[in-house]
Amino acid sequence: MIIGVPKEIMPQENRIAVLPENIAKYKAMGFNVVVETNAGAGVYQFDEDYEKAGAKIAEDARAVYETADIILKVKEPMLDDKTGAHEIYMLRNKQFLVTFLHPAAPSNHGMIRKLRDKNITAFTMDGIPRISRAQRMDALTSMSTITGYKAVLIAANQFSRFIPMIGASIGMTKPANILVIGTGVVGLQGIATAKRMGGAVKAIDIRPAARKEAESLGVKTVGFDMPPEVAMGEGGYAKALSSEWLDKEHEAIRQTVVESDIVILSALVPGEVAPILVTEDMVEKMKPGSVIVDVSIDQGGNCALTAPGSMTTVHNIHICGIKNIPGSVPVHSSWMYANNMFYFIENLFKGGLGAFDTSDEIVSGTLVTHEGKIYHRGALKAMGVS
Repeated sequence: MIIGVPKEIMPQENRIAVLPENIAKYKAMGFNVVVETNAGAGVYQFDEDYEKAGAKIAEDARAVYETADIILKVKEPMLDDKTGAHEIYMLRNKQFLVTFLHPAAPSNHGMIRKLRDKNITAFTMDGIPRISRAQRMDALTSMSTITGYKAVLIAANQFSRFIPMIGASIGMTKPANILVIGTGVVGLQGIATAKRMGGAVKAIDIRPAARKEAESLGVKTVGFDMPPEVAMGEGGYAKALSSEWLDKEHEAIRQTVVESDIVILSALVPGEVAPILVTEDMVEKMKPGSVIVDVSIDQGGNCALTAPGSMTTVHNIHICGIKNIPGSVPVHSSWMYANNMFYFIENLFKGGLGAFDTSDEIVSGTLVTHEGKIYHRGALKAMGVS
C-alpha cells in the first residue's frame, strides 16, 4: 500500500500529517510514502528531507491522490481556492482517508455524505477513545494542549485592555476577568496560561472531578451541581444534557459570563455536537470590547453567535471561531500529530495492510464511512438518523 500526504490547503494551516522521522517506520510496516512537494515547508521539513528519509515527492496534490491507497491529512477535505479543485473529488473509490473530520458538526454533514457516496473508507482522528491503549494515538489531546495555550493568546491580542494588573503613574488597572468553560485538556491549559498572564480566572464544568482539577491550579470554579449520572458519560467525559438541564445550566452561568472580559469556550461531548452554552442574550449583556474564543467550533461551537472559521464582532463583542488554532504552532503540533497518526495506523493495520478490525474499540470509534455507509454514531445522531 502507498501512503499519500498532500499539502494542507486551509488558510494559515502549516501542519503536516507525516514527518521525515516517521517515514522509516511506515516503510518497515510495508508502506511506500509519497508526499506532495513543499507539503512540509511550513514546519521547515523540505522535499530533500523527505527524499532522504525514503519518501517520493509528487509534483502536486492530484498526483498524490491518484497514486496513494491511503491519504493522511490534518484537516477535512475542502475546496482549494487556488486550483478550484475540491479535495473530496480527488479521492478515489475505496480509498482510505485518515484526518480530523469532526463528523458530528452540522457544517460537515454534507462532506460526510459525499465521503459515503464516493465509497471512501474514512477515519476521524477526533474519535479516538481516551483509554490507556490509545494514549499514543490521542491526537485530540495533543492538539488540545496547544489550543488551550494559544486560545488565551488570541484573546489577549483581540482584547482592548491589559490582562494583568498594571501600575501606571495615575494608578493601577484592574486585571481582566477571564472565564474558562470546560476544564478538559484545552480548559486546563487555558487556565494555566491565563493565570501566567495575570488574569483573574474562573472556571466552569459540570463534572465534579473536572472542577477539582481546575481548582488544583488555584482558580475558583463556578456554576452548579447536578447528579453525576446526568453530567458524566463513559470514561468520565461530559455527557450531552437534556434541554431541561441545559436551560438550568444557562441560568446558573449567565451572570458569570456577562461579567467576564474574556471567555474561553471548550466544552465538548465526545463525538457529538458541542452544546450551546453562551446564548445571544448573554453576549448582548457583556461589556463592549469583551472577547469570546470558541475553540469548540470544530464540533459546532459553544456560543450561539460563533461563525465557523471566522473572527467576527457581534453586539460589540469580538467572537473568534478560528478552526485551526493548533496550526498556528505548526512545529510542535505536527510533531505530536504525526506521531499520533503513526501509532493509529500501526494499530489500524495490525492484522495486515488493508485489513482492519471493527471490533477494535479504537477502530470502531474512529470509523466514519465505509462501503457506502456512515458508521459514526455522533454524526448519525446529529443528522437525525437512528
